[in-house]
Amino acid sequence: MGREEQTEEREVLDSIFPDEITDISETEYRVSILLEVTEDDDSTTEPPTLILSVSYPEDYPDVAPRLDLSAPPNAPKHKHLDIQDDKTKLLDGLTETIEENLGMAMIFTLVTTLKDEAESLILQRQQAVQAEKDAAIAEAEAEENRKFEGTKVTIETYLDWSRRFKEEMAEAKKKAEEQREAEEKKKKGAKEEKKMTGRELWESGIATRAFVDEDDDGADALEAMKKLKVEA
Repeated sequence: MGREEQTEEREVLDSIFPDEITDISETEYRVSILLEVTEDDDSTTEPPTLILSVSYPEDYPDVAPRLDLSAPPNAPKHKHLDIQDDKTKLLDGLTETIEENLGMAMIFTLVTTLKDEAESLILQRQQAVQAEKDAAIAEAEAEENRKFEGTKVTIETYLDWSRRFKEEMAEAKKKAEEQREAEEKKKKGAKEEKKMTGRELWESGIATRAFVDEDDDGADALEAMKKLKVEA
């Protein structure tokens, strides 16, 4: 009964994958699965292709088929999918589907599931790369914006600013007062010459010399007396 079901499934698969399926033997074949992915850059790299190798055990579909996964010969490596490294992950992802379909033809379902899983894996990795790029751009923009932002004002920063402002104002006031006092002293130092008393004039001999000059006729002495500044 198993071989009959295997033959029927193989004929159905021929009609679904006319160009993608290749026979290896009566119980073994390969299915080429072209993934549909959107490249995340301007790369001209073609979407990756998976090669699912299927081998029927004698009791298939009551037991699981033997499966293997590979890449086409000389296929370029896709930057978000390494079939050699990801093979175990992708095949393990088919376990639940196999268990759910035991006793029924399941290869078409397995091919569909494998295709979806591989495309989802690529999309997740593309999104992770894009998230890193977006985070880097956002951080660069935030850093640029911080250049135009003022310092955040808190109670502590305000009190510190207020203290320093008062100290600066007090210092400026002190310097202005010192400058004013210096100017006052300078003005007092330039006061008019000191006036002498009459006693000081006589004691100094200035007054007597004005009257006793033998070469003068008295007019000069009088003129000299007029020029003298005497304090009362």
